[in-house]
Amino acid sequence: MARTVALAVDLGASGGRVVSGAFDGRLLELAELHRFENAPVPMGGNLVWDLVRLWSEILRGLRLAEARHGGSISSIGVDTWGVDYAFLTADNAVLANPVCYRDPRTRGLLEAATGLVPRADIFAATGLQFMEINTLYQLLALKRDHPHLLEAADRFLMIPDLIHWLLSGERSNERTNATTTQCFDPQRNCWADGLLERFGLPTRLFAPVAEPGQDLGTLRPDVAAETGLGNVRVILPGTHDTASAVAAVPALEPPAARPDWCYVSLGTWALVGAELDRPLVTPECLARNFTNEGGVGGTTRLLKNICGLWLVQQCRASWLRAGQEWTWDQLTALAAEAPPLATLVDPNHPALVAPADMPAAIRELARTAGEPIPESTAAVVRTALESVAAAIRQTLTELDELVGRRIGRIHVVGGGVQNALLCQMIADAADRPVVAGPVEATAIGNLLVQLMAREGAVDLRSVRAVVRDSFDLVTYEPQAAMTWNDRLSR
Repeated sequence: MARTVALAVDLGASGGRVVSGAFDGRLLELAELHRFENAPVPMGGNLVWDLVRLWSEILRGLRLAEARHGGSISSIGVDTWGVDYAFLTADNAVLANPVCYRDPRTRGLLEAATGLVPRADIFAATGLQFMEINTLYQLLALKRDHPHLLEAADRFLMIPDLIHWLLSGERSNERTNATTTQCFDPQRNCWADGLLERFGLPTRLFAPVAEPGQDLGTLRPDVAAETGLGNVRVILPGTHDTASAVAAVPALEPPAARPDWCYVSLGTWALVGAELDRPLVTPECLARNFTNEGGVGGTTRLLKNICGLWLVQQCRASWLRAGQEWTWDQLTALAAEAPPLATLVDPNHPALVAPADMPAAIRELARTAGEPIPESTAAVVRTALESVAAAIRQTLTELDELVGRRIGRIHVVGGGVQNALLCQMIADAADRPVVAGPVEATAIGNLLVQLMAREGAVDLRSVRAVVRDSFDLVTYEPQAAMTWNDRLSR
C-alpha cells in the first residue's frame, strides 16, 4: 500500500520539532526532520515567547519536509504546552508576543482571585487544578496591567491555535488545550462564561471549541509558496501535548469511570492521571487539587501536574555554567551508583520552581526538611529522581481513591521513558508494573489523529492498535517495593 505522510509540529517550552509520520495502513514510521530550541526571552518587562523565530523555524521544517516527502504529504497539525495564549484583532493582527507562563506577573493572583470568587465555585465551573500559571490568572494580570489590550482584542487563541491560524488562515479554539485554561467548563463542553463574567473578562473573545480531527482546510497560499508544499490539509490533533501523548498510550482498555490503567507523561513535567469517559468534578477532586482536562475522542484526562525531570535539567544547567559538562547518561549512571533513598525532598516545593542554582536549592530544601544533605553530584541526581518517583507514588494513591479502585498498571510515555533508572524507581515506589513507551508519544498521537480522523471523529482503539504494532515497549516489574514502603513510612 502507498504510504501517506503527515507532519507534526511539536512545540515544547524548551524546544520544538517537525516530525513526519509515514503510514502504510498498519505501521507508522517516524522521522525527525528539524529540531530547534525554544526559550522565553525578557522583553518590555515580561518574559515572552519569540513568536517570529518559532514561526521561521517551523517554515524551515516544512521546507525540509517537502524536500524529503514531496507530494506524499497529506496533512499537518500542531501541539504545544498549555495555558499560554495570544490575541488577534478584528483585522487579523497579532497583539503582542505571547507571554510565558513562567513570567512573575501572576504571583499572588490565585489568592486574589479566590478572594473574589470562592475556590469551590471556580472548581465547579472548570474542574481544573489550581496553579498560578493557569490562563485565568494570566488574563487577570493582563486586565490589571494592560486593559487596553483586552479592549483591542477580537479573538483569544492558544499557542497551537495561533500556529494553526498562521498555517491555514482559520481561527479555532481546539478543545484539549482550551481545557487547560481554567476558563472552560468540561461538563458543559463550552467556555465558562458565567465565571469569566464574574471576573470581568470579556466572553466575546472565546469561540466555540473544535475537536481533534477537525479539518481547517488547506495551507494558506503564502505558506504553500514559501515551503513548496501543495494541497496539504491542516488537521487539528489533540493540540495540548499531553492530550496527544495520552492518545498514543498503547492501552487495550477503553476509557471508563473506574479504569485499571493510568499514565505518566514524563518529561519536564510529570503528568499523572487516568483516562475517563466523563469529567469527575467532585469535592474530593478539589481537595486533592486534581484537574479535568480534555482528551482525544471526547475523553477526560483526570490528572495532576507534578514536577518531572525539571530538577535534573536545571541541575545539569547549573553544572554546565560551572564548566562541568555532564551528559544525561553520565548523570543517570552516577545516580545509579549512589546510595538509594538517602534523601527525599518535595519536587513541587516553590523553592524549586526557578532557582538560580538548582543543586544548592535541593540541598537547602533537604536541610530545612531535616533530611541528609546530598553533597555529591551523584547524590543530588539520585535525590531528584527518587523524589519525583515518590511524588508520583503519592499522586497515584490519591488517584486510586478518586476512581474507587487500585489501578493495576502504569503506562509511562514521553522522553522520560529513556531513563530506565527512573522507570524502575516508579515501579518500585508505586508497587505496580510500568509499561514504558513509546518515547515519541506526543508526536505519534498528533500524527495518528491526523491520519485516522474521519469527518472530525477519531477512534482511539484504532490509534492505539497502530502504536502497539509500530513501537517497542519495555515492562518494569517492582523489585524493591518493600524498601520504598519502609522509607516512605518514615
